[in-house]
Amino acid sequence: MKKIISSITIILLSLNVFGQSNNNVKNTENMAMEQVYDFLKQSGTYYLATNDGDQPRVRPFGTVNIFEERLYIQTGRKKNVAKQMIANPKVEICAMLGDKWIRVEATMIEDDNIEAKQSMLDAYPSLQSMYSATDDNTMVLYLTNVTATIFSFSSEPQVIKF
Repeated sequence: MKKIISSITIILLSLNVFGQSNNNVKNTENMAMEQVYDFLKQSGTYYLATNDGDQPRVRPFGTVNIFEERLYIQTGRKKNVAKQMIANPKVEICAMLGDKWIRVEATMIEDDNIEAKQSMLDAYPSLQSMYSATDDNTMVLYLTNVTATIFSFSSEPQVIKF
C-alpha cells in the first residue's frame, strides 16, 4: 500500500512540475507576443505585405490587438488584402519605431468569433462607424508561426518567436 501511495505521489509531483513547465512556456510566448504587440502599437502604422499571384502587395495598417492570448489584426473582408490572405496566409509586417524596425513573418488564421471581432472594435472605436462584430465584412485574423526580428543600426538583431 505504501508503494502505491508513494508511486501516486511521485506521479502527482511530476504532473505538477510538467504543468509549471507548460505555464513557463506559455508565459514566455505571451511575453514575446506582447513585445511584438507593443512595438506595432507604439509604431502606430505598420506595413503588411501579401502576395497577389506573383506580385507582392504592401499597404499601411494600424489595427493590432491581443485577444485570448493571440495577436490579431483586422481588415474588411471585401478588400483585396483579405482575399490575398485567404489565398496565401503567409504575410510579412514591417514597422519602424525610433531607430529600430521590426520585421514579422507570420501565417494568418481567420477567426469568425464575434467576441474576437468585438474586442478589436472596442480597441479601435473609430472603426465602429464602418464595421460591426456581426456584419459580413469585419474580418479579424490572428498571427501564428511568428518570427519577429527587431533590428537596429547600433545593436544585434533580436529574434522573437511565438
